[in-house]
Amino acid sequence: MSLPPRTGRPSPEFNRPEPDGPPAVTPASTYRLQLRPEFTFGHARAVVPYLASLGVSHLHLSPVLEAVPGSSHGYDVTDHTRVRVELGGEDGLRALAAEARAHGLALVLDIVPNHMALPAPLRLNRPLWEVAREGPGSPYARWFDIDWEAGGGQLLLPVLAEPLDPGSIEIGEVGAGTGRREGRAVLRVGGLEFPLREGTAGLEPAELLAAQWYRPAHWREARTGLNYRRFFTISELIGVRVEDPEVFAITHAKVLELVRDGVAEGLRIDHVDGLADPEGYLRRLRDAVGGRCWVVVEKILAREERLAPGWPVAGTTGYDALYRVDGVLTDPAGAARLDTRFREATGQPRWERTAAAGAREVLTGDLAAELAALERLAGKELASAVRELLIAYPVYRPYPCDPDLAPEALERAAAEAGAAPVAGVRELLLRDPAFAARFAQTSAALRAKSLEDRAFYRHAPLLSATEVGGDPGAPAVTVAEFHAYCAEQARLWPRSGTVLTTHDTKRSADVRARISVLSQDPESVPAPTGADPQLAWVAWQTAFGLGSDGSAPVRRDRLAEALLKAVREAALHTTWTEQDPAYEATVPGYLPAAAPEPSGPLAAAARANLLGAALLHLAMPGVPEVYQGAETEYRALVDPDNRRPAAFPREALARLDAGAAPSGTAEEKLALTAALLRLRRSRPGLFTGYAPLLARGPAAEHCVAFARSAGLVAVATRLSHRLAGSGGWRDTALPLPPGRWRPLPLLGAGAAAEASYAGELPLTELLGDASPVAVLLREAPARA
Repeated sequence: MSLPPRTGRPSPEFNRPEPDGPPAVTPASTYRLQLRPEFTFGHARAVVPYLASLGVSHLHLSPVLEAVPGSSHGYDVTDHTRVRVELGGEDGLRALAAEARAHGLALVLDIVPNHMALPAPLRLNRPLWEVAREGPGSPYARWFDIDWEAGGGQLLLPVLAEPLDPGSIEIGEVGAGTGRREGRAVLRVGGLEFPLREGTAGLEPAELLAAQWYRPAHWREARTGLNYRRFFTISELIGVRVEDPEVFAITHAKVLELVRDGVAEGLRIDHVDGLADPEGYLRRLRDAVGGRCWVVVEKILAREERLAPGWPVAGTTGYDALYRVDGVLTDPAGAARLDTRFREATGQPRWERTAAAGAREVLTGDLAAELAALERLAGKELASAVRELLIAYPVYRPYPCDPDLAPEALERAAAEAGAAPVAGVRELLLRDPAFAARFAQTSAALRAKSLEDRAFYRHAPLLSATEVGGDPGAPAVTVAEFHAYCAEQARLWPRSGTVLTTHDTKRSADVRARISVLSQDPESVPAPTGADPQLAWVAWQTAFGLGSDGSAPVRRDRLAEALLKAVREAALHTTWTEQDPAYEATVPGYLPAAAPEPSGPLAAAARANLLGAALLHLAMPGVPEVYQGAETEYRALVDPDNRRPAAFPREALARLDAGAAPSGTAEEKLALTAALLRLRRSRPGLFTGYAPLLARGPAAEHCVAFARSAGLVAVATRLSHRLAGSGGWRDTALPLPPGRWRPLPLLGAGAAAEASYAGELPLTELLGDASPVAVLLREAPARA
């Protein structure tokens, strides 16, 4: 789907220093740590010296505010006013910040403005508890998007494991039996506690339930009966109205205090597309934190979409960069051949039809309650057009009162619903900010659930292409497109984040690097066998990507868990809510008996992909983030596999620093990562500007090279398996910028450190089996 690119420059009030004030902070790099009860602020303090030696400048922490007890991720916030006790509390966080400062590092916090937990027990979320007790008259009612009219005056709480049995209702006191009695009466249903509306304790069960401001219900009722905004299709996460200034102030007070006190120098904004008015929110946040705080947003951009130029942020968290790095290392011809083979073997349609079918299923099924709410707002005559425009929209969301609605989406929707109704929805979007905001929020949820969590699991010709921010229908990126993207980023968003692996990627960068070599040899993928060829195809590529990582029993369990999630998300034979136990029992049987490993030229290509992706990521424009443990070879599958406790290669780094040569690809990646991170931190001026360097000769297409600030040149091998098959570099050469250039030792092999180059550099002298990547630094001119 094409979309006219947004143009223009980012907001000047962010990118310029404050008048007479210090310059805005820009991390040299960030390192993501996943906090959980098993890995607390104290554990993070212990690895600070290692991370400082690695070369990072900022530690990026997963959410630190109070969350559901035992949460392994922290996005289920229960209290915005407190730092999470299970992680060590505020004292622990401040001690971590002090330890980081002592080693020259600073912190970046991941904050969650869009939603809070609907926890069990409900009282953990005090604002929501008060709304359930006092109804729309509660001072907290403005916190949440609740349609009281749609719920007949009650908030639907779909939290019961079984349908409601009125005979099981009991009345007691808050926290009875826990030593925390508060003297308030509560309603107990299905083992859960709910607040009791004042004056209703003496009613009979049916009247008692009807008199409350909420209705406890079986979890299945959420699909059609929900009357609050949630996060995607997760009913346990209720949307928060941070567009309200009072709600913003209360929910951000602790974070802003931490920024003012210097505990944090940066913020990552989770799921900005879920907000009613992202730009308005970001402007309020910028006013609150001032110019010294680095702010990036989690924002998925389609291939031809650009970040809105008016947003006062440094940029995105970097999924747009992930797509370009992966894509430039993918063979377009081989990817097309895999697509053909996959569809012939499985009977699956082309990507465009898979995506559209997934959108229609999710919108009319999982998001039926959200669709019904929009249709009520639009009226019956526009209902079908609302549905078709949501399905046709090619990016995550439009923005309130944005006149630049994608014309292709309007045309496609009009073809299904009729031109007049679609024009009516467009007019409604432009004149009614409340409808526009809800339409946009629903659009974002639909794109995420129908693409990332459904179509990506169905359309599997090349699994490395089905990644967050990716485009499975066009997985390859040309060298020219890669250069154009980097040049634009250097010009417009030089401080934006870049990533290859995150807590949300379906496969880590190194797993994708292995899988993507299949695009260079599509016939190496075996024909699927078994009753479910789609699952067989997915299982083999998943096992190929993970390879022999870990012990055989543990590896098989990891693979089986990832495959079970894949089949439930794909929803072809089983789903999360309508499970087919007989089908699911067959899933592990599709795994290969032995871990498939690339061999010979494919093994060399996997190494070249892994090191090439790491080099491009660390040298390209933007602020690179290293996910915990991914400084070395890191193979992980979809969560929760990618959120396992990290292994930090302290000993390996110390050995390399003592002069040892890297042993294997894992240590080669560690050596490369440390060299580039340290260079970014010590010489940030090298990583400004961007100039493509174009090789000349018969193998020019296999070279990706660019100069930064005319003082650093990065060179990576592209499609090395095809390169080897066509005769190697031969007389291909790379014209260097003016001056003399010396290789930076990266892998302990390759070009000699004493070598010096100028003019045209034969690539046979720089790249080969010993080193598929290289970095050159300009020599200082000799003094007269």
